[in-house]
Amino acid sequence: MSSSPTSQRRVASATGRMAAVQEMAALQRMLFEVEREFVRTATALVPRLGGIELKYLLCQHVWESAGHARFLRERGREMSGFGKDDGVRAEFRKIFEEAIRNEDEQAALAGFYRVIKPAILSAYREYLQLTHQLADWPSRHLVEEFILDEERHAEEMEPYLEGIDSGKWKAHLQAALSAIGGWLGHEPKNSLPADFTWACEKSEYSHPLTCNRGDFPICSSVFSEDPDETPIVRQWLEDPQTDARVIRLMVYVWLMMELDAVDYLATVFYDTPEAPFDLHFDLARHLWDESRHSQFGFRQLPKLGVDLDTVEHSLELYHVLVRMTPPERYAMMTMEFEAGSFPTKAKVMDRVRELNDFEADTLLAFDRNDEQNHVRYGHRWLPEIMKLFKEERTVEQFVADTKARFEELHGTHGKATPHSLPPEQRLTGNKILSLAGLA
Repeated sequence: MSSSPTSQRRVASATGRMAAVQEMAALQRMLFEVEREFVRTATALVPRLGGIELKYLLCQHVWESAGHARFLRERGREMSGFGKDDGVRAEFRKIFEEAIRNEDEQAALAGFYRVIKPAILSAYREYLQLTHQLADWPSRHLVEEFILDEERHAEEMEPYLEGIDSGKWKAHLQAALSAIGGWLGHEPKNSLPADFTWACEKSEYSHPLTCNRGDFPICSSVFSEDPDETPIVRQWLEDPQTDARVIRLMVYVWLMMELDAVDYLATVFYDTPEAPFDLHFDLARHLWDESRHSQFGFRQLPKLGVDLDTVEHSLELYHVLVRMTPPERYAMMTMEFEAGSFPTKAKVMDRVRELNDFEADTLLAFDRNDEQNHVRYGHRWLPEIMKLFKEERTVEQFVADTKARFEELHGTHGKATPHSLPPEQRLTGNKILSLAGLA
């Protein structure tokens, strides 16, 4: 099949021996920049949104969008004119900065999924109309797959957008996008309305000091030594006398609480705008992994008789880490929390295997495999994040100092969240004994 008439006209109007390739490479470059900015800014919504399954879904979409950006860059680098750096043009970045400025997190989400994402889908469809089916087959094959993803993203998110009144905000973002002619610049460029005001020019963006968990009960921590206070009793986890059924229930609570990692890791993307894309790509994978791990517990606990409305969500790590710098947040996550969890989780895995529970064994094995990769990410990327913040200490000294700073901040902010539920209503260690048939 020949290219479309539109494509033929555009190529005919270009100049130079490689004009046809360079023109399509330029469009791929725009699509790459848009996808990577979606990854950088949509993640800022994660701690603001209260719906647990909504957080999970957004993390999945971010990971898939990161994949789009990566494949676009790989294909683009095969073509003359794509460019060698990972930078994003200012007019694109400004629109994404604007998109997260709405103080209503539901309206902000609607802005991304009723303006930003539909425009991305439209741009992909336009790309197919502008390129040659055979000459540019590798690009077309990628874009056709991305279109299917974008259509699915819209369908998956629609139930979460029902009832959100975002008309004014949608018009606001659409005006900003129309002023540049859409993501590919091919639409009519309309002047901004006379009363248009850029919110991103009026104030800096800052992450919320507490993360949103919707209607779920909250507390500071799900770990303690008191079986009448929290569901995870530290000494029980490693005690060989603890029944394996109790271990399994406690570790599922632990996995579900990896949602705190989702909330605080999500803040690092926005705070590192000049990071290489490969760093954000690995962060997106890390974020999606933590979201999946949290789902392990979220899905499995009800199967074992746990009412999720009785499981308080721990907030202390977010409260402390959001007050630390991005390299400090990332150092604590990868070099302390994840690296430090391996010995205890190894014992937990061995105990759970006593139950011959294939599903539990599988989930725990994948959790461990992922966490090993996350520590590798930390070794690779912590030095790069430190450079972005002009940190001159050695990695070893920085990590040691960060641990000390965390302990200091934890004393002030770590215990700031009282239990939402009284002991008789919330899940505790002793109630886990009952669920396991031991009390």
